[in-house]
Amino acid sequence: MRPRLVALSLAVSLAGCASSAPDPETPESPFVGRPVEYEHAGEGLTGWLVSDPSLPGPRPGVLVVHEWWGLGDHAKRKAGDLARLGYVALCADMFGTGKVTSDPKQAGEWAGRFRTPEGRALGRERIRAALDVLRVTPGVDPERIGAVGFCFGGTVVLELAWSGAPVKGVVSFHGNPTAPAPGEAGAVKAAVLVCHGGDDPFVSEEALSSFEKAARDGRLDWSLVKYGGAVHSFTNPNADGSFNPGAKYDARADRRSWEHMRSFFREIFGE
Repeated sequence: MRPRLVALSLAVSLAGCASSAPDPETPESPFVGRPVEYEHAGEGLTGWLVSDPSLPGPRPGVLVVHEWWGLGDHAKRKAGDLARLGYVALCADMFGTGKVTSDPKQAGEWAGRFRTPEGRALGRERIRAALDVLRVTPGVDPERIGAVGFCFGGTVVLELAWSGAPVKGVVSFHGNPTAPAPGEAGAVKAAVLVCHGGDDPFVSEEALSSFEKAARDGRLDWSLVKYGGAVHSFTNPNADGSFNPGAKYDARADRRSWEHMRSFFREIFGE
């Protein structure tokens, strides 16, 4: 296991992933998708790898990190969308093989494991384990790696950046924004894009301000984009507001944030 990294002061928000549960079925895709088994800290993990085999390599690779419901349909579909853009996409598994739920209490317990100082360090190590898998995947250019995350996963990819991991950039979609701890900013290698619902009730202004201040003070390459009228979980069509009115799909914000991600990746990957 990697040495523990400095924990951040901001916790992963449990309410921040309050959306309708994903369909655990594997989504249909015209590209090649397959499960990838790996391990971290003695726990078995199963990711989902999607790529277009017709494209010549090496290609940029993108990690995809799921919401607090576990690695289900939403993350897998986003991986398929990334494959359509020509990337090799690996959905990371943060909870363990088969851990997908529609029960918010269970989801909260799984995500809550990463809230403590020890848990935040564990989360950084666990996403680094997925990064190590992606970097050695055939057809992937290990020098051109990015990461995207949704809700809980959005926070995870920010933690990946703050850990100093060798990634070109990370994109957080409706995640709870954290900030690098004092002394960490100088080691950050990734550009950062935060896509945030302008009316998200689960993310405090204090959290946003802390992120912005740390990013400025650390002279990071960062962007924060707010989408007016959008609340939490705006990229997930399963989020219909029935679980919580503060978590609802917004087609306009979903489309615009995806286009912002595409432009971001084209720039950082030199495409």
